[in-house]
Amino acid sequence: MRVVLDNFSTHTEYAFYEFLPPVEACRLLEKLEFHFTPPHGSWLNMAEIELKALSTQCRNRRIPDAATLHSEVAAWEQHRNTVPSAIEWQFSTTDVRTKLRTLYPSRMTLEATLVSAV
Repeated sequence: MRVVLDNFSTHTEYAFYEFLPPVEACRLLEKLEFHFTPPHGSWLNMAEIELKALSTQCRNRRIPDAATLHSEVAAWEQHRNTVPSAIEWQFSTTDVRTKLRTLYPSRMTLEATLVSAV
């Protein structure tokens, strides 16, 4: 079974060993294949970038009421959707796995944990 997870720093295979007996954790992990969205390339990061752009571009004044806010955001959104923009990610999957290798548990480490627990 393939499991896709966002924000990989909070989701690790070790969590199975924290909450389950080692044999059960290992049994379940053998059935799962984890795929992590890149921390600098996930849909959540793109949404955060857009919200940051909105707040930066609209920060120069106070908006008096909800109706004005709605109108301003709609105008901003229309402009943002018509002007092409791209996000240039700094990390490739290889870069992430190299630079953040401590966050990716190795199979050998998990097997050693299982053997020592039995």
